[in-house]
Amino acid sequence: MEIITLPLGALYTNCYIVYNDKKDCLIFDPAANSDEIIRTVEESDLTVKGILLTHSHYDHIGALEEVSKHFNLPVYMNEEEAEWLVDPTKNGSIRFIEEITADVERIYIGEGELSIGEFDLKILHTPGHSPGSLSYIFEDDMFIISGDVLFNKGVGRTDLYGGNTEAVMHSIKEKLFNLNLEFDVYPGHGMPTTLLEEKYENPNIIW
Repeated sequence: MEIITLPLGALYTNCYIVYNDKKDCLIFDPAANSDEIIRTVEESDLTVKGILLTHSHYDHIGALEEVSKHFNLPVYMNEEEAEWLVDPTKNGSIRFIEEITADVERIYIGEGELSIGEFDLKILHTPGHSPGSLSYIFEDDMFIISGDVLFNKGVGRTDLYGGNTEAVMHSIKEKLFNLNLEFDVYPGHGMPTTLLEEKYENPNIIW
């Protein structure tokens, strides 16, 4: 499995394009700059099989509607944040000049297993940064797309709508850290890390 990372928008939100040897791909968090996402997919000769959200804050959905319509695909997301796609108060964009919404078809998913084409993922519900946060686990390839739950030496902020510090700590310590600590972690912002490194070196985790 290969991963293309596109840091997009004012907050350099990581949009991930994960693809296999058959050139099928999944797009995670089409954050902004839809033209760049579409161009990257097409120049890499990839076929998009699914679009997925880790959560629905504005900086993760800025290009969602354009990308969804271009590839004629729905978005996979947690139903707890269904209203966030059309509510700038909940997705946080109301605090800025441009209110961001996304009118797209949805497929609601939660904790468990998910197959999209030849991609087999496990999903953990990892709330705290937002109530519907999901972490996507690629077991065979030993990596996680964690959204804004866990970062390289950081954790998801909890002062936004629906945030909860106790919940995000539980998600990290009781869910993510109970996985194989050798997993690589691809966060919503910043550089990749590993569960092992974060368990023992992350200064923001409350034990």
